[in-house]
Amino acid sequence: MLYSKPGGHLFILPCDSQQVSAMGDKETSNHSEMTDFILIGFRVCPEIHILLFLLFMLVYAMVLLGNVGMMAIIVTDPRLNTPMYFFLGNLSFVDLFYSSVIAPKALINFWSESKSISFMGCVAQLFLFALFIVTEGFLLAAMAYDRFIAICNPLLYSVQMSTRLCTQLVAGSYFCGCISSVLQTSMTFTLSFCASRAVDHFYCDPRPLQRLSCSDLFIHRMVSFSLSCIIILPTIIVIVVSYMYIVSTVLKMRSAEGRKKAFSTCSSHLGVVSVLYGAVFFMYLTPDRFPELSKVASLCYSMVTPMLNPLIYSLRNKDVKEAIKKVLEKKNTIL
Repeated sequence: MLYSKPGGHLFILPCDSQQVSAMGDKETSNHSEMTDFILIGFRVCPEIHILLFLLFMLVYAMVLLGNVGMMAIIVTDPRLNTPMYFFLGNLSFVDLFYSSVIAPKALINFWSESKSISFMGCVAQLFLFALFIVTEGFLLAAMAYDRFIAICNPLLYSVQMSTRLCTQLVAGSYFCGCISSVLQTSMTFTLSFCASRAVDHFYCDPRPLQRLSCSDLFIHRMVSFSLSCIIILPTIIVIVVSYMYIVSTVLKMRSAEGRKKAFSTCSSHLGVVSVLYGAVFFMYLTPDRFPELSKVASLCYSMVTPMLNPLIYSLRNKDVKEAIKKVLEKKNTIL
């Protein structure tokens, strides 16, 4: 199938292995020769594109409003100057930026005929998205550890969760995200790509980019799998072990009010963890022959999760609700 781009360039969508072997070396180009990619997006009729554009715009507006609002409340309210809200503020920052890496370009492509993204733009998009999504996973693990200390060792909480430790945990999360992002991006863009530059996705993701490669992907996939295990397993272990201790401690509490309060402080975090990891696992366990399902899963953790996180914490957290109420009362007083 041929795709014509304004300006006279002609691209082939997408090539299979038999076509690649028939093309020969002449049709194979190294990553250094690439000028741009084509983001196919969702394979739907033009009428649905309008609906998707409105949906993306609405969700992204809620992401901006929710996460900017959450950061503003945490910064301005002295009562929220605690380790838990320090982590939550960084979580909102990460959610805001990794959705912003994807949403604006996706919105533009709904109306663009070429749907192209430059080679360096694709590199930057993959790098930044990988950086922020991995950072979020480590931040959620740090937040689980924070809840473990708060519930299981409340008398030592202020000592153990010091400002220095909180800063180190957040800095470590960004560092792990950066290292992972550098490795993932460098591995992806050192591949040799076929003549096709049509990425069957709405952003530059490693899996659809790998489908365009003429290289042997065995070693690349093994390294990617190992890297994913190194990233995901430790964070999941920390979260699971922390909540095992938390549940054990809560069940031993004699006060029903104490149990309710403890579960209330943890339910928001568990909701965020479930949404993010559920979408990630669904995406990477979906076979390559169902790319549309992968796109739906990607939409969940790239747009829906950043939209839901502020809602989950604001609706389930008493301190945040009181801070929002205080801001609204102050605004009404001024008016």
